[in-house]
Amino acid sequence: MGIFSRSATSRKPNETIKIILTTFLGVAFGFLIGVSFPTLSLTKLNIPSNFIPSIDSSYKEGKSLGLTPQSTLSSKGNNSSSTQAPNLNGTSKIWVPSNPRGAERLPPRIVAAESDFYLRRLWGNPNELCLLHNEQTALLILDDSAVVIQLMDLTSTPKYLVTFTVGYDQRMNIDACVKKFSENFTILLFHYDGRVAEWDEFEWSKRAIHVSVRKQTKWWYAKRFLHPDIVAPYEYIFIWDEDLGVEHFNAEEYIKLVKKHGLEISQPGLEPNKGLTWQMTKRRDDSEVHKFVEIMAPVFSRDAWRCVWHMIQNDLVHGWGLDFALRKCIEPAHEKIGVVDSQWIVHGSVPSLGSQGESQNGKAPWQGVRERCRKEWTMFQTRLTSAENAYFRAAGLDPSTSKGR
Repeated sequence: MGIFSRSATSRKPNETIKIILTTFLGVAFGFLIGVSFPTLSLTKLNIPSNFIPSIDSSYKEGKSLGLTPQSTLSSKGNNSSSTQAPNLNGTSKIWVPSNPRGAERLPPRIVAAESDFYLRRLWGNPNELCLLHNEQTALLILDDSAVVIQLMDLTSTPKYLVTFTVGYDQRMNIDACVKKFSENFTILLFHYDGRVAEWDEFEWSKRAIHVSVRKQTKWWYAKRFLHPDIVAPYEYIFIWDEDLGVEHFNAEEYIKLVKKHGLEISQPGLEPNKGLTWQMTKRRDDSEVHKFVEIMAPVFSRDAWRCVWHMIQNDLVHGWGLDFALRKCIEPAHEKIGVVDSQWIVHGSVPSLGSQGESQNGKAPWQGVRERCRKEWTMFQTRLTSAENAYFRAAGLDPSTSKGR
């Protein structure tokens, strides 16, 4: 037992020395390894960001902005701001929920949510100004003097938009129509026959906007090319057919009457017994306006069109039944929807759409087009009724006793 005790006591100093030497050598070896290689940065390694502690990235961001760790943590704890940017792996510092969908990462002042059909030159300074003397200009006040200016980049800035869905065969009638509209109107032609270049025989056509897609209707074009944010600069939007006689129509006078009577949706009166669809649109000799509008030659205010555009169904291209639903976009409808009797047109009843159809099952092309029109009318009415009923039920109301506007 005495021998064992002496042996154990004598080994303790040796083991302690070994531990100290091992620790020293390990530290020295680590130091030598560290100084032998360049500094490594996690930001230069291809390491997924979720492996890096979030507190570390927050600290580094705060340090780069001159913030203390305490202020960085404090700001992260305050998430009440509507413009607070989500933590998108540190790649985004802007998040504005009130921006248009998809543009939340942009600063609001760079967001261009609306556009127009104004023609612009391809050269020069976009902000270059020139002195002008007409109503289409902006007004600048310098040293108490009124100076009329306009961007030279804009050849004109019309206040109204008129669209025609056209085939080349109706070019002479369209030429007569366009001449009834002043320079206050942007002219937009939707070509259903694919013939565009031939229209350059008319000087005004060289300044017009042309959209060419074969065998489509005006409501197909309107849904795809007249988004409310595209036509926002225009006070009124005319969406007209190609076969209208305009001998007794003046666009500027029409606009004056629409504004005078506060009409949000309107159309010119139709000459009696000339292609009338509804007697309600028949021109009356004893009044300036009366109330109702169909879809042959409608005119929409900017605000009314924003609602109507959303009601147009993407797959129902003929627009049948739409005229009876227009009242849902205006309040009060009986005051703000009307026919302008003192500015009237004649419907030529040219069956251009029918000729764009195809013969099936022994039926003429126009018969197939007409059958689809009727089907679309039924489908639109069914969808609208179903949508209203679903809304009332979700609101806890009885659809049978509730009414849409």
